[in-house]
Amino acid sequence: MQTEKVVHHIVKWLKDYALNAKVNGFVVGISGGIDSAVTSTLCAKTGLEVLCLEMPIHQATSHVTRAQEHLAQLKANYNNVSDLRTDLTPVFEEFKTEVSLDGEQAIVDMALANTRARLRMTTLYYYAGLKKLLVAGTGNKIEDFGVGFYTKYGDGGVDLSPIADLLKSEVYELAEILNVPESIMKAAPSDGLFGDARSDEDQIGASYPELEWAMKMVEEHKTESDFEDRQKEVFKIYKRLNTANKHKMNPIPICMIPNNLKQ
Repeated sequence: MQTEKVVHHIVKWLKDYALNAKVNGFVVGISGGIDSAVTSTLCAKTGLEVLCLEMPIHQATSHVTRAQEHLAQLKANYNNVSDLRTDLTPVFEEFKTEVSLDGEQAIVDMALANTRARLRMTTLYYYAGLKKLLVAGTGNKIEDFGVGFYTKYGDGGVDLSPIADLLKSEVYELAEILNVPESIMKAAPSDGLFGDARSDEDQIGASYPELEWAMKMVEEHKTESDFEDRQKEVFKIYKRLNTANKHKMNPIPICMIPNNLKQ
């Protein structure tokens, strides 16, 4: 990949889109992870206003520390970047008092995890409206179009997606030349939705390099019978998640009414 040219291309795309939309810049949710670090840096390079939001909800200390390290570095290098911290923990706890928490614990935990993401989306759009900004998404290609590893109308609710055509490995390539802090580069990817430091691999059952391999195999029209052992297992994980999460990737289905019924 021609990394520097890719950076230039994304930055120009972001700036052109914002100027055409007649907005002031971008708002980005900062998590302490690689995707939000790269996205916020790309937005900063446009020279337009960039608001970085920390939105902790019982956040793991390691995530908070990495996010703050990134923000300090970003603000030191770009005078168009500002940041705010909105602690959503009280909001989340109040929400829990108003809904039923009955049911299988794993299902309740997942519903609450997705609620965290949706509370953050609401906060991003609040500030976007307040300051005339666009919400910049932080999803990469394998998450958004491979396994659907994001929350519908949560971190999937954005105005534009600057890195959604980049695999996770390619995001790391950009991170290197964008001087993303080493602590973020080395950290295990995590969605941070459960209040602990569990990694994406813990949840998915496969690493991003493995998932990228599986995505390529699907594109080459390979089938499960072509593989054995770990490769077969990873291929099955990818196919299962890709199928289960199509509802996130495809347009919302619309019930089309026949013209004769409208007359």
